[in-house]
Amino acid sequence: MSDSKKQVLPEILFEIKKIKETAAFGQFVISPLENGYGSTLGNALRRVLLTSISGAAVTKIRVAGVKHKFSTLEGLREDIIDLVLNVKEIKISCKSTKPIKLTLEKTGPGKVLASDIDLPTGVKISNPDLVIGELSTKKDRLKMNLVVESGFGYSSADERVSDKIGEIPVDALFTPVVQVDYKIEATRVGRRTDFDKLLLNITTDGTISPSEVLKQGAALLSSYFGQIVNPKKVVKKKNAEKEVANPDLKLTIEELDLPTRVANALRKSGYETVEDLTKVTADDLSKVKNLGGKSAKIVEKALSEKNLTIKK
Repeated sequence: MSDSKKQVLPEILFEIKKIKETAAFGQFVISPLENGYGSTLGNALRRVLLTSISGAAVTKIRVAGVKHKFSTLEGLREDIIDLVLNVKEIKISCKSTKPIKLTLEKTGPGKVLASDIDLPTGVKISNPDLVIGELSTKKDRLKMNLVVESGFGYSSADERVSDKIGEIPVDALFTPVVQVDYKIEATRVGRRTDFDKLLLNITTDGTISPSEVLKQGAALLSSYFGQIVNPKKVVKKKNAEKEVANPDLKLTIEELDLPTRVANALRKSGYETVEDLTKVTADDLSKVKNLGGKSAKIVEKALSEKNLTIKK
């Protein structure tokens, strides 16, 4: 395209001002904008912030002594359904894109709080005072494993029904953005009075700041528009072979026909499926409590019989 036909782009000089911000609420002003651009930016940002910002949530739990969600646990005042509903309200953030397993162990009497969950580095809970349940006496104990995953939007527990006894799926609300609203006001620049001022209010669940949410939303929009301005070629693989997942990966540790002692040690260390074992090294296995190099060899042999191996 010749220079004479290139569009002369207007100089963009608007500013972004932070009026106020807390951990979960931020108010911003973007101005001055050319007439009409207040609605253009406001609507685009609102849609992106409400649908396309990733977050984390508890997706499933396992409670010691409980086989399904319709059970009760001796000493726990809430039934398991209520416990699951309370867990659903945990507002959590994590830096990992892979599932993370958390543990909670609490002895009564007293309330069980979200702050009682043992958190590894990189995982934070923004509502630690949330009451998950209550234990009646000092003899009562709640032991629970929780799985945290990252995602977008909302995922119903019905979409993740598990055949594993004791594994209870949880409705997961991943999006950290609770509400976004905006309004447009007229503003003046010099003699012109037809510029737009965009007032943007962002409410989050406290796991991420409104400022960071705004930056992520704007960056996402920018990447989409960038593909229009300078499109990157999409390389299509011809005759690509589809990977067929080995069905044995979904087998539980118990179904691998390991010695009971080995299976119990693996289960207590958080290994639940055959797939979990294919992601670790022999050195990792030998460090499992009550296991050693000999037991690691037993696990490797059991996997080889399924045409699987541990991580090299």
